[in-house]
Amino acid sequence: MRYTKLGHSELKVSELCLGTMTFGEQNSEAEAHSQLDLATQNGINFIDVAEMYPIPPKPETQGLSEAYIGSWLKKSGQRDKLVLATKVTGRGDRNPGLEHVRCGPRLSAEHISAACEGSLKRLQTDCIDLYQLHWPERACNFFGRLEYSPDSDDGHSIEESLTALSLLVKQGKIRYIGISNETPWGLSEYLRLSRELGLERIVAIQNPYNLLNRSFDIGLSEISLREQVGLLAYSPLAFGTLSGKYLNGQMPEGSRLSISQRFGRYSKTNCNEAIAAYVALAREFELDPAQMALAWVNQRAAVLSNIIGATSCEQLSSNIASVDIELSTEQLDLIDAVHQRYPNPAP
Repeated sequence: MRYTKLGHSELKVSELCLGTMTFGEQNSEAEAHSQLDLATQNGINFIDVAEMYPIPPKPETQGLSEAYIGSWLKKSGQRDKLVLATKVTGRGDRNPGLEHVRCGPRLSAEHISAACEGSLKRLQTDCIDLYQLHWPERACNFFGRLEYSPDSDDGHSIEESLTALSLLVKQGKIRYIGISNETPWGLSEYLRLSRELGLERIVAIQNPYNLLNRSFDIGLSEISLREQVGLLAYSPLAFGTLSGKYLNGQMPEGSRLSISQRFGRYSKTNCNEAIAAYVALAREFELDPAQMALAWVNQRAAVLSNIIGATSCEQLSSNIASVDIELSTEQLDLIDAVHQRYPNPAP
């Protein structure tokens, strides 16, 4: 396992990060603990969660992912060895179905402070290493939206959110801050405000990134590299579709897409054709399709850490093994050739 500095912070994070949005829905507390044991035993020191998890979000399960991590931290005594990241839920009416989170979540100073307190309690820790805004307060093209449609209601300003996060750092409740599902303008604005107002600086951006969605490369990768705000790549397997298990209309029982339709972007016609091409290419390379997709993300310049998730320890072990795969220049060129045929079918 390789380790990289988290932006301008003093923290070093593993090349792979354990994503935990299945904890509390597809995984029981015991299964979650087994995954955490396996991940840390294989050198993963970076754990990512969110206050709204598990997915799909429900009032009766909200916060369980954090709670399961918290009980494991208490039992294992490994808190000081880990970099722990969580997220405050973005504006509820930008992502419906979250009215149960603080009666409609916002990114106001009051909401951010309350969300942090809740996460600290569930995680059973006195400080969060990386605290992230899950998605923007304003209306913009995230979660698969292809166009920017101006909205007169931007809601609480980026300055207010950034000021609230900076206060939490001063209070010692969080160490560093990050953003998620952001746009080039949004990242630039956070950096501008931190410079001009002396507020905390973003150290990482968590956006979707996979063989079906390389939109980060179009507008964000240059800012990310020049400003040392590394990408925490989420959904590197495009909700599991790049494993090939959903091809030809298959729907494995208990799989993520069988219990949640929130990620229909990965089921479009062009997606299916692209997935089939990538799976065929992996077979040609004599590689597991999921491991090839993960290895590709691991080798991208802007990627700071690749957030992997699993519903079983067997699947998690296979995903972790992707760090041992080094795709050759020839293989990368052939992967790019598929991308040229099917560019970003699931942005």
